[in-house]
Parts: sequence; C-alpha cells; structure tokens
Amino acid sequence: MVGAGVVGCAIAYELAVRGVQVHVIDGRGPGLGATRASAGMLTPYIEGHSAALLQLGVCGLEQYDRFISRVSSDAGAPIEYRRIGTLQIAHDDAEAGKLAEEDRALSAMGVAHSLLSGREARQLEPALDARVTAGLRIPAHGYVGVQSLLSALVEAATRRGAEFSVAHVHAIDGAAPVRVETTGGALSADAVVVAAGSWSGGIVLAGRQAPVRPVRGQLLHLRLSEPPVSHVVWGAAAYLVPWQDGSVLVGATVEDVGFDERVTVSGVRRLLDDGERLVPALGNAAFHEARAGLRPATADELPIIGASSSMRGVYFATGHYRSGVLLAPLTAALVADQLVDGRERRELALVRPDRFGL
Repeated sequence: MVGAGVVGCAIAYELAVRGVQVHVIDGRGPGLGATRASAGMLTPYIEGHSAALLQLGVCGLEQYDRFISRVSSDAGAPIEYRRIGTLQIAHDDAEAGKLAEEDRALSAMGVAHSLLSGREARQLEPALDARVTAGLRIPAHGYVGVQSLLSALVEAATRRGAEFSVAHVHAIDGAAPVRVETTGGALSADAVVVAAGSWSGGIVLAGRQAPVRPVRGQLLHLRLSEPPVSHVVWGAAAYLVPWQDGSVLVGATVEDVGFDERVTVSGVRRLLDDGERLVPALGNAAFHEARAGLRPATADELPIIGASSSMRGVYFATGHYRSGVLLAPLTAALVADQLVDGRERRELALVRPDRFGL
C-alpha cells in the first residue's frame, strides 16, 4: 500500500480485516498530507457536482454508520461522528434562486430536505447573519472528526497485523511479484495499491504516471466556549463545521498553485471574512490553527479506483479531490472486493483506471 491518508488507511484496514498481510508506505506518515487539512464533511447532495460523483457520494454516505461502528470497535477508540445535517444559506436573490433549484432537484430524487425562508433559517440557527434570505436543510448530512478517524484506522489496522513505515516511493513495476522502489530500498509484493493522493502522479508506473494534480485547500480551526451553530452551515463562499467541544472549522479555499502547501495571509483573511459573513460571532473566536492540504484532482473530478489494465498486480485508489473522507469506506470496499475476491462492484464502472490509460 502506497499512501497513508484516510483513503490509504481505510483500504489497509479493510484488507487486514480480510486476512491480507499489509505494509503501508508513506513519505511522511499517516494523515500528514491532504487528510490533515480536511473538514471531514459528509455532504454528497451538496458536493455531487456530476451524476457520477453524486452516485458515488450517496453510496459512500450509506456505508458510514456501519463503517464507523466497525472501526471504533476494532480500534477500541471513539470517533467523533455526527449526522447533524447541513444548512445552506443565501444572502441575496441569486443565491436564493440556486437553493430553490436544489430544492426541486432533491424533491425529484426523493431526498428529505426543507426549503426555509430567511426568518425560518435564523430561527433554526440564531447565530446566523441577519441578512440571510433563505436556507436549505438536508438532515442526512454530517461530518466525521478526521483525525479521530485516521487514528482509529491506523490502530485497528495495526491490531489486525498491518505495518506502517515512512519512505518515499519512486517507481512501481507491475509484474509477478510487483517491485516497489523506495528511498529505503526495493520491496516486492503480490499486489500494490497506489493511494498517494496528489503525489500519485510522481510515481513512475512502467513509464506511465497517474494524471493527478494538486489543488490547495486552506482551512481554519477556531475555538469558542460552545458551538455557535448546530448544523454544518454552508454559504456561497465558505462552510462551517461545528465540533462538540466548541471548535469550528472554516473552509475552504480552492487554489491551483501546484505543490505549494503554504498557509497564506490572503487565504486566512478570506476565510475569516467569509466565516464571519455566515456567523458574525466568529469574530470573537480564538484562533487555534490554520492548515493547508493538497487535494488530488483528476480531469473529470472523479477518483481513479481499481485494478490497472496494463500493470499486473497494481491497483489505484487516488484522485478523490474533495471527497476523500466521504468516499474512503466505499473505496476500501471496492479495492478489497476486487483484490481479494475478484469481485467488481458496479460503482467501479464510474472510476476505472483504464479511462486514463492506466
């Protein structure tokens, strides 16, 4: 397994549960890439920007209750996970019109939701800005505390025999066995899963490279004595994720800046302004931390999952862009089913590596 973000760790856990001997290699260690800067939102009906991504996201969300229960039990550790719903808000007629369009689309799909007036939205969340003109509530949505999930996945996988090591992977040669060139020397395995996120594209794969590019996202972590809102609040320019301890995550920028992982003054300023526009009380919050991560994007904004069509023993689980946390349980099941059982679930048709010649 190459990559120890939330996707890679979920796959490692799933494979270990099924009796596979797993060795996870990452250049930094578990969860120190894009996963560290993730807000952990589980919001497919907002972020499903295409029919295929929506299908994948809904399937991923459906697996989460059981997934969290299994991982928490196997790790012997709690995971912060709440299906508290989302509340999208509008500040003007144009934004309200978009919520009305989403209302019609959700109705057509039979998804439980409520279209609210500005007054009704503020009654639901009194801390919202007074200029809110409309709201759209989707109760099925929620979030997971990513660091608690990541730690539990590593612990649960380790208890099942998985090993983790720190090294950079340069090249993979599909064969029998598969050869993996790392900074710590060469390794061999019956199968290798490439789950290195934005760094997947830097691994030479029999003369090919995965077409994944980094997109920076900056995120703020603020602290208050108690959560200012009870839903994940989503505006046109930012979102807020309230944790049980009073912390609030404010995200996120979308910046095509290559492999630049810096937190910037302009990014922090923008998120603070956009966050306060949603909930003015955030101006009195304590500033805890700002983080940045590089999301792995593909040309069609769909992940690359499944067995390579050209390299024997090589599997992919990369390119998840903004949906890595949401799709982690589904990706783990897709890869494990195919690698261990030779079974291909229907969702694989949407994300096959061969659409990029891999």
